[in-house]
Amino acid sequence: MDNIGKYLDKIFETNIIYHLVFWLVFYFFLVVISQQYYPLATGMLINLIKIFFYSIAVYVNLIILFPKFLAEQKYWQYVLLLCLLIIIIVPLESIALYFSTSHGLAFQSFIEKNINSISILTFFVASSSSIYKIINDWFTHQRVKVDLQAQTLRSELKYLKSQVNPHFLFNTLNSLYALTLKKSDLAPEIVLRLSEMMRYMLYECNEREVLLEKEINYIKNYLELEKLRHGDKFEISLECNCDAEGLKIAPLMFMPFIENSFKHGLNSQIQSGYVNIELNIVEEQVQLVVANSNPPVMPAMKKRKSGGVGLTNIKRRLQLIYPKHHNLEIEKTPNSFHVSLDIDLSQN
Repeated sequence: MDNIGKYLDKIFETNIIYHLVFWLVFYFFLVVISQQYYPLATGMLINLIKIFFYSIAVYVNLIILFPKFLAEQKYWQYVLLLCLLIIIIVPLESIALYFSTSHGLAFQSFIEKNINSISILTFFVASSSSIYKIINDWFTHQRVKVDLQAQTLRSELKYLKSQVNPHFLFNTLNSLYALTLKKSDLAPEIVLRLSEMMRYMLYECNEREVLLEKEINYIKNYLELEKLRHGDKFEISLECNCDAEGLKIAPLMFMPFIENSFKHGLNSQIQSGYVNIELNIVEEQVQLVVANSNPPVMPAMKKRKSGGVGLTNIKRRLQLIYPKHHNLEIEKTPNSFHVSLDIDLSQN
């Protein structure tokens, strides 16, 4: 009984008014069609009886047969029970229709003349409700799927924003502190770049899409601060062939690859290394190329867990936001790490 109650709630959860409107429209449609055979009053009575029995067949099907058999893929049982339902309903419907008409026919003659059409129509209406339920459930599933994807994107973006390398922030602040002690003219510029980055991440990245120009500006600020942190010890370069005016992109699509290039390509235990970034925009095609050195793994670093969560996260976002409209290639050699990402923004 609890299951039946739950299914009743599901059937009427949209609005019982919708069901009433459907049956009223269906009723008046039948009345109009039957006017060529019966007077208006007779046609209204006959079709009221038909609607009554149709509704019994439909709701028994939707409440009991569909969830317990068809939804459970018990197809033969479902068909047999649906036929049994029709066999029970049709004689009752036939008797009611016989007494509502004034044909002057004997009951047996009336049944022989109308039983096939009554059975077929009742079966058609009942089975149509199953088709409706299947289609409705599919659309509901699609809506839920889209909602879940949107929630996934929001949670993954939130996670991505939370993964801003704390070492980067601490080291930048330490560098800023050292410059303020020296009263360096670079200190105000660093404060400005860092504040722009934090404003972009905390506020503007909450949108589904951001201007590509702002994303590029964020990358430039990040690289300038990394250059300050590392000094002249490593080669850090950005080649930007960009005409990003008016283009939009999902936020923080490039940063996981760039952050990984610094995290794994440069460290304090190596003497030289490089991070080279190239960003090309041709019409609405964007290409990011990141190449960095791949230093030998030190014994102390082998014990650390791999930072592959960021890459897994961004791959998932690419699949959700730009399905079939992006291409990601990652190549690792003993001495280098190379990432090439192409995104077609015209199809977003």
